[in-house]
Amino acid sequence: MEGPLQDPYASVAAHAPRPGAQAGRAARIALLAVALLASVGFGALVVAPRLRAPAPASTLVARPTPALVVAIRDLSRLETTEVHVEKVVDLADRQSRLFGLVQATDALLLVAVGHVTIGVDLARIGEGDIAMDPETGVARLTLPAPEVFSTRLDEDATYVYTRKTSLLARRNEQLESRARKEATEAIEKAALEGNVMARAKAQAERQITALATQLGAKRVEIRWRDVGVGGD
Repeated sequence: MEGPLQDPYASVAAHAPRPGAQAGRAARIALLAVALLASVGFGALVVAPRLRAPAPASTLVARPTPALVVAIRDLSRLETTEVHVEKVVDLADRQSRLFGLVQATDALLLVAVGHVTIGVDLARIGEGDIAMDPETGVARLTLPAPEVFSTRLDEDATYVYTRKTSLLARRNEQLESRARKEATEAIEKAALEGNVMARAKAQAERQITALATQLGAKRVEIRWRDVGVGGD
């Protein structure tokens, strides 16, 4: 006995996606694509400026150079006094321009701070300059006059206060070096004024007397050579 008639397309239609579901799926895919494109675009906006305009960078490179040892010698120096001096150097390079019709100027003002070390060179003491009386315990020494050991600028405190180069003047690249040299000489000269050498002698006598007493001397007598500063 034959059953009722069936539609051959009914099973196919039952499994086919409905129009509403298919539209919803397409909408979700579209929204996902828009979100993905938006995130990629935002990332591009953040990264692209960095790629297009990198921040300027500066690196200082110090190339090692060999140090040349000119001389090595033993020093027997008693440093007794250090003088702190401040000096202002006003230096100008006056230049003639336009056949002498115009005077151009390249000038600077240097504020210099320096230190002068003064002491006694014990290496210049001879055998006849030291005598010791074993009976009385009196030590007699003849010392060379104090002298300037070194004059140096304090690089951290020394600076160019102003530098002015007029319109027609040629910038003198050696002007600052010349000003530093002038400052060093002026600082050393200023350090030798007044009673600096007398103080250096007094300090040397105290130090040498203390040393000789520790070595067994009961009394120390010190005489100074009657010479100019820095030489016999």
